[in-house]
Amino acid sequence: MSSSVSITLARPADARDIAEMSRDCVETGLGWSWTPPRVLHAIRDRATNVVVARGGAGELLGFGIMPYGDQRAHLSLLAVRAASRGQGVGRELLGWLEKCAVTAGLEGISLEVRRDNPGAVEFYRRCGYELAGTVPGYYSGVLDALRLAKTLWTPTGQPAD
Repeated sequence: MSSSVSITLARPADARDIAEMSRDCVETGLGWSWTPPRVLHAIRDRATNVVVARGGAGELLGFGIMPYGDQRAHLSLLAVRAASRGQGVGRELLGWLEKCAVTAGLEGISLEVRRDNPGAVEFYRRCGYELAGTVPGYYSGVLDALRLAKTLWTPTGQPAD
């Protein structure tokens, strides 16, 4: 990743840009569910981390949204602009969120990814996520999702491999 990229917590002013990137990069062909008010709610939620990656000129390169449960986190969204893919931005965003989950004492992270997005499936597999199931019609009742999961530490308190 370029040193001109910074990873920070999102601010309320980022909600519209994040929502539009979700619509354009994740929700393509589906209804727009991660609208600016929903993203703003996530940014303000104390049990959710919303993180952004910005380029040297301050432009939004990517983002992640991850709420925390008692034992696990759920990666709701992770997106990187097409022009910034393959440069380590997604891996940095995911790594930042994973470190927060470990610090919070969470056992693991789960997520859903569009079955018709093999690039994203491969990205998560390279990052240590394993297939945990299929969810028929997960996206707007029309697209199936693959559920992936990663164990961050074992019940004995040892870090996962």
